[in-house]
Amino acid sequence: MRSCHPKSALTAAFLALAVTASTLGGAQAEDLTGTLKKIKETNQITIGYRDASVPFSYLDNEQKPVGYAFEICKKIAEAVKVQLKLPNLEVKLNPVTSATRIPLIANGTIDLECGSTTNNADRQKQAAFTNTHFLTATRFVAKKSAKLDKFDDLKGKTVVSTSGTTNIRMINEANTARNLGLTILPAKDHAEAFLMVETGRAVAFVMDDVLLASLAASSKDPNGYAISSDALSKPEPYGIMLRKDDAPFKAIADATTAKLYQSPEGKALYDTWFVKPIPPRGINLNLPMSEAMVKQFAHPSDSPDPAAY
Repeated sequence: MRSCHPKSALTAAFLALAVTASTLGGAQAEDLTGTLKKIKETNQITIGYRDASVPFSYLDNEQKPVGYAFEICKKIAEAVKVQLKLPNLEVKLNPVTSATRIPLIANGTIDLECGSTTNNADRQKQAAFTNTHFLTATRFVAKKSAKLDKFDDLKGKTVVSTSGTTNIRMINEANTARNLGLTILPAKDHAEAFLMVETGRAVAFVMDDVLLASLAASSKDPNGYAISSDALSKPEPYGIMLRKDDAPFKAIADATTAKLYQSPEGKALYDTWFVKPIPPRGINLNLPMSEAMVKQFAHPSDSPDPAAY
């Protein structure tokens, strides 16, 4: 069998892309499958939001959802509206919790879940994720006056972490492996742990950096604290959750998020929620983009593997 001429192959590839685009753009519901079929038939897309995942998805003073991940979900909904040519597409909002978010995606109640949901191998068995929008890691917060930035700076000191978290396990393992000679105090919750640093019972609190940023920003002296540049873990990816095995819908979400993250608008959106005052109280998380996040935005990925970042 004669091989295809390179120009012919290129023409065929462009034709295939054009057919895909026209199918999505002018499709009747019967030509579509999965989530896109459901959206076309109902003229509705449903976003699942969290009510207290600052700054990803939470309620403002008017009890309306706002946030960084919420804005990304709205961008995906807008792209679906354009692709399916549904000028009056209704965007419905449905609250979710950490316990209900996966079941509500799976059973079709919500089409997108925006929050601080970790994309990991275990969750990939139940749901899909679009490109990573945030990377968290285990770091520590300390008073700026203590001038502590690396985990080695903590040698021989007293630190705190929250009981029952992966973070307290990590600091215990690092303490043994690096021979740091730490005294590690367990706290019943994040608020108690931060209070121990505020009152001097511990020099540092070891936890996910974004949680530390929120606690420091909400404290009596937001400018008095610094988060370590040193991390104890590889980056943990957060992503917008979608239904599993729904390639056409995921393709739109992936294309939309990749375009956003690679554009100046993506960086501006990040800065709005992580390095500027946010509603309703005007707190500032002061969490500039990490090197890993800069790389992720330049080369968007939906990998659940921390080593990929």
